[in-house]
Amino acid sequence: MIRVLLVDDQALIRAGFRALLDAEDEFEVVGEAADGERGVELAAELRPDVALVDIQMPRLDGIEATRRIAADPALSDTHVVILTNYGLDEYVYAALRAGAAGFMVKDTEPEDLLHGVRVAARGDALLSPAITRRLIGEFVARPPRAPLGAALAALTNREREVVVLAARGLSNDEIAGRMLISLATAKTHVSRAMTKLHARDRAQLVVFAYESGLVVP
Repeated sequence: MIRVLLVDDQALIRAGFRALLDAEDEFEVVGEAADGERGVELAAELRPDVALVDIQMPRLDGIEATRRIAADPALSDTHVVILTNYGLDEYVYAALRAGAAGFMVKDTEPEDLLHGVRVAARGDALLSPAITRRLIGEFVARPPRAPLGAALAALTNREREVVVLAARGLSNDEIAGRMLISLATAKTHVSRAMTKLHARDRAQLVVFAYESGLVVP
């Protein structure tokens, strides 16, 4: 069962998402919030697997709500998916830096939404091609962050390789095939890299790979 928290100031949006998720046996909507501040409170109380968070809300916006959820050690297993009205939202980069696992456009197809929640619950990055292009564009305009050199040095050669492949969108199965290793070994390398880089999920691995210069757009 994947437990989901809905955080959006539009009641109609919340009702639509709840109806869609409740119709599937594998999902349970555990709570709803109409603003970011209440969303953070409910996340701490309910500890959902996935929080679907609108990016523009009263009292506390989605970026700050994401930052607070990601900063709470007790919510390390809660993955935030930002809901946007447009695929090229100007806040994409900031939200990923804050700890978002990915993005979904509000008018996405129902099956795509369900798939997205499943992907986020697994801890995988949820980035559409359009969002990825926007993200890469941000990195092109920014020089690598020098302070990340020490973190990069802590990775083994194998761990660097999996970070690069994860940043290019490969799944664990695809990483294993590319590196000619077992799936379990690929998962271990990814897990160790995330631990060393203090990354909550694969989306933050993508951010690190570009910001450190390990992957060049």
